[in-house]
Amino acid sequence: MDGVQRLLVIVVITLTVLLVIVGVQVVFIILDLRKSVKRLNSILEDSILGGGLIRPERLTGIAEMFKKDKSITTHGQE
Repeated sequence: MDGVQRLLVIVVITLTVLLVIVGVQVVFIILDLRKSVKRLNSILEDSILGGGLIRPERLTGIAEMFKKDKSITTHGQE
């Protein structure tokens, strides 16, 4: 093997190792994001269904306001 082939083999091995490390890190990030979304879903579910800070009647009122394209200042005026 001459010098160019050795250099090419070293570069290929180095890039392969780096790509494997990056792939493992991406998997860890996705798993952490999945845990965070589950935790957020649990918090939101408890707050809406448990009668906590967010009440469903307030949410439906806000949703109706956006559906009818009315703002708070023009509410009731056509």
